Amino acid sequence: MVGVVETDEARRRAHELGLDLVEVAPDVRPPVCRIMDFGKYKYEQSKKDRANKTKATELKEIRLGRSMKIDPHDVEIRMKQARKFLLEGHKVQIVQNFRGREMAHRERGSERMQEVLKYLEDVAKIELAPRMAGRRMSMVVSPDKAKVQKILNERKRAAKEAGKVEAEEATKEAPAHDAEQESTADAAAKAALAAVLDTETETTDDAGESAESDA
Repeated sequence: MVGVVETDEARRRAHELGLDLVEVAPDVRPPVCRIMDFGKYKYEQSKKDRANKTKATELKEIRLGRSMKIDPHDVEIRMKQARKFLLEGHKVQIVQNFRGREMAHRERGSERMQEVLKYLEDVAKIELAPRMAGRRMSMVVSPDKAKVQKILNERKRAAKEAGKVEAEEATKEAPAHDAEQESTADAAAKAALAAVLDTETETTDDAGESAESDA
């Protein structure tokens, strides 16, 4: 941070350092500039962008047990995990395995996949329809960006409102607490004053008794 300098002076300083003069905030007056290696900066930014893109499109796999006999409660647990992945921006591959004679009733697998789609319809859209490969049926769902964003916005709004309620409750409790402290302080002050008055009365009485005795 060197403060306000002339453009030519800033260029001279950048040239002496073998770096670039880059305008980072053109809308303010005076505009804000940085002396940096612009080529290196662009390279690092592209690396970050690629990493973020790779993370956003990561494919997660959810397996619905080793066979069709999986407990409905376990299916629900796995669907909650799939929903979490979708809200984080990941694609999810749902896999249903078949064992033994279950292969003769593949329609049950299709029915389960439709149940999964119904459960996730508020956050996901189908990208790859259910299909068989050996003894497993799989499909791929991806986040529905509009629906996901709506849910995230609702969560933020709810959290913000909850914070406001807590702040209001704290504000309401504060005056009562202060009043209680004031009441306690007043009581203590009155007790101290009473003690002083009692002491003065005793002193006066003692002085009177002493005077009578002398007389």
